Amino acid sequence: MSTHLFYMEQMHDLAADAHVVRVEQQDSRSVVILDQTILYPQGGGQPYDTGTISNGATTFTVEEVRFVDGEVRHIGHFTGPAFMPDEDVHLTVDAERRKLNSRLHSAGHLVDMAVTELGLNWIPGKGYHFPDSPYVEYEGQLNPGQHGAVQAQIQKQANELIQQDLPVSARFVSYEELQKICHHVPVTLPAGKPIRVVQFNNFAAPCGGTHVASLADIGELTITKLKNKNSNIRVGYNVGR
Repeated sequence: MSTHLFYMEQMHDLAADAHVVRVEQQDSRSVVILDQTILYPQGGGQPYDTGTISNGATTFTVEEVRFVDGEVRHIGHFTGPAFMPDEDVHLTVDAERRKLNSRLHSAGHLVDMAVTELGLNWIPGKGYHFPDSPYVEYEGQLNPGQHGAVQAQIQKQANELIQQDLPVSARFVSYEELQKICHHVPVTLPAGKPIRVVQFNNFAAPCGGTHVASLADIGELTITKLKNKNSNIRVGYNVGR
């Protein structure tokens, strides 16, 4: 049974109800599988959520969330007896962690939007939206002598878009529609997940992660570095904390 990825439909919700499918053991920790979840499993360059799952009598502290073969595995510890199959439970997301991860994820897409609007013609690749050192990579080349000027241009363009407070939305689409509305579509998409597009006003990109409600929620964005890495260009960035 696949887990219904409720967070993809309501990415701003921080609480939801679910039914227990089963509970397993993984080394010294327990794993809870539910029929649906609001907690984000790590992937797409975004860290997993943490939070709690409770049945009113027992609380399960979610320390890690992973997506494996169509199921979301909530990994952590019980404070009392383990849940039983078919029990009703309530999920709560750690709001501060989710907020920061969503801001960083949206900021990574905003960098891509700025790069596109500047006409740099780089092909988007890997994205790393973790708090320690977020960056996005592109296939392309840039003369090292241009790094300082282009870094300043990207930062200026991104913060001008933030000042416009453009809306952020998400919807499910077919692969054919995805190809029509996105400036770049990866050769492969995550298996076992529906196809969803995230839009910053008219800029669209395939994405299954969580995001801010509008670009002003990102806060000020800083481009921390821009460097050539083999045949790629890495753009480091960060947001005010």
